[in-house]
Parts: sequence; C-alpha cells; structure tokens
Amino acid sequence: MRGATALTQDIQKAGFYPELVLDTVSEALDGLEPTAHLVQVETHFDQNEVHRHITVLVVAGEHLLVAHLDDQNLDDEGQQVLAHVSVETLHISKLTTLTVSYSYPQPQDYAPGHPVSEVSLLIAWTGSHRLDIQPAECAEPSCDANHGYTGLVPREDMLIRISTSADGAEATEKARRFARTLRSAHLNLGRRR
Repeated sequence: MRGATALTQDIQKAGFYPELVLDTVSEALDGLEPTAHLVQVETHFDQNEVHRHITVLVVAGEHLLVAHLDDQNLDDEGQQVLAHVSVETLHISKLTTLTVSYSYPQPQDYAPGHPVSEVSLLIAWTGSHRLDIQPAECAEPSCDANHGYTGLVPREDMLIRISTSADGAEATEKARRFARTLRSAHLNLGRRR
C-alpha cells in the first residue's frame, strides 16, 4: 500500500482540512490503489481576504481522480466556515489535452538529470461543463431593450504550477514524476485504441 500511504502522508502534510480531504479522496477511489498523486495547496489574496484551496490529483490504474476543496467564511469573524468539495473521476482516455511544461534555470549549463525549477501541468477533458450566463448588453448606452442572454460553456481544464522557489525542490520533483506517470498512462491508453 505504498501509493495509499504516500498519498495520505502528503495530504496530512498539506494541512488543509486533512481529515475531510482524506475521507473524500478515499471514498472517491472506492478501493482503487493510487499509483501516482499530486497534492497542491494554493493561497491567494482577494482584497482584504486570504483564500486557500487544495487540489489532489490521483492516478489509479486507468483513472484520474480530480479532487478540489476550498472554504468560504460565512461571517466576518471567520467563525462560520463552509467547505466546498468537488471530485471528478474520469478514465484517462477521456483526457483531450495533457501539456507538461518545464522551466530550467541557466540552460547553458544543462546536463542530463539537471533539476527543473518549475513544472506546469495543463489537463483538459470532456467531463462536467459549467454554463456561465449573463444578460446580453447593447453597445448603445441609451438602449433599454431586452437583448436576451449570452453565455459561455467553458471546457473543463486545470492548470497546476509547482515551482522550486514557492513549493520547494521536493515538491517540484514530485510534480515531475506525477506528470511522467500521467503522460505514460495517457499514451499507453491511446496506443491501445
């Protein structure tokens, strides 16, 4: 159970509602054994508020589990908090785009095995869709006619960026290994079709 143990340790180390994240991921795996995973906690600032969220990606056989949890303060004091959790499990063959980008400092000094300073992973799939609708606007400022609605159905995708300067060399190398495992699984499934 090396894969499950390492996943548990990384979720606990992330420290963002670890018991909730562990239960959610375990339930979604439904007994599947993780072969690779990536855990990322991000913090961003929105005016006077600090927001954190965690994303957990797990490769288990021919499946990719995408779990995301963020929280929301329901009062000004931060005493009432609500967690939003979403989990999508998809067959790796459903990935439409898998782009892995690496950054190398001082490329003139590159030698095989040289560590990367950043890994970016873009994953797109044909899974859930989100419909963003808003009233259509008219270019004429004095117009008060109803122009209906306009909307977008953006493709579900995810961009994860891990850098040595922000996350540490160990996290960057883990991201690189995860990307290799996911790419290998994706290529192998593509060859079988």
